[in-house]
Amino acid sequence: MAKLIIVFIVSSLLFATQFSNAEEVEYLSEAPAIHKMGGEGSLTIQECPKACAVRCSATSHKKPCLFYCNYCCKKCLCVPSGTYGHKEECPCYNNWKTEEGKPKCP
Repeated sequence: MAKLIIVFIVSSLLFATQFSNAEEVEYLSEAPAIHKMGGEGSLTIQECPKACAVRCSATSHKKPCLFYCNYCCKKCLCVPSGTYGHKEECPCYNNWKTEEGKPKCP
């Protein structure tokens, strides 16, 4: 399982580095269209990595953000729009908490 996660993270990073700045801006500008379709259950598992790449694009902690975002997306089939906030768009994503009561999903 750990090897699979490492392979996923490395492949995500390699994929992300292939974009030039202009392509990255275009890619990020397309992301809100994904989320406007609806909330919970509006994504497929295959769409989770792309939506999480957008969600985690502004953080300095990309590796854990991508890991937990994809984990949550696969359960909820939804990722809130933007890089922060908007969790009300995905109640499952928003309400999933750690044992300490903190948000599990970024």
